[in-house]
Formats: sequence, structure tokens, C-alpha cells
Amino acid sequence: QVQLVESGGGLVQPGGSLRLSCAASGFTFSTYAMSWYRQAPGKERELVASISSAGVSTNYADSVKDRATISADNAKNTMYLQMNTLKPEDTAVYYCNARRTTLIRVYEYWGQGTQVTVSS
Repeated sequence: QVQLVESGGGLVQPGGSLRLSCAASGFTFSTYAMSWYRQAPGKERELVASISSAGVSTNYADSVKDRATISADNAKNTMYLQMNTLKPEDTAVYYCNARRTTLIRVYEYWGQGTQVTVSS
């Protein structure tokens, strides 16, 4: 059974930091591209950051570039998102995503999300 379990969210003051974790199970973690998405109230879900299956390349949304670092530990089947200098506009539910594309089909899984609230 595939599971993606996010943790590390919570209430943070503006300017603060946090690290989100996504623990994966039920699939071969190292063969999937992993991503963090977020969805704020009344807004569409947006890509925050992604890391390739080999961990060679990363990609960030302009809104978090220079403030976020995505990483993956294949030995622990866990992905991380370190967020610094948090702003109120970073408030959202953050979702973990795993995706693998083959010639036949796309495999894609989502976590249940973790709430991040940036407020004083």
C-alpha cells in the first residue's frame, strides 16, 4: 500500500523557519520524482519545489527561490523541504507528491497534507 505522510507543519512567526518531511512507503522511492505542492485557501494548488528521481536536479517556484531547499534521503525513503524567512503568504496546506512516468502510464501519489501557518 502506497503511503506518503507529511509532517513538520505548524504555526510559525514571520521570518521563522521550518522543515517539512514526507515519509514514503509502498513504492520504490528512488525511482520517483518527488515534489512539494501547496494550496492556500481560495487558491489553486501550486508547485513549490521538486527533485528528480536521481536527486540530480531541483526546481523551485519563484516565490520560494532562495528561501527553500528540497532534498531526499533514499536510504530513509524521505523527502524534506527546508523553508526559511517564512512569510504570511507561505501559509497553506503543503502536499507531498511522487510521480513516475513510463512509456505505458504515469504513476502518481499524494500525501494528505500538512498545514503551515505563518502569523505573528
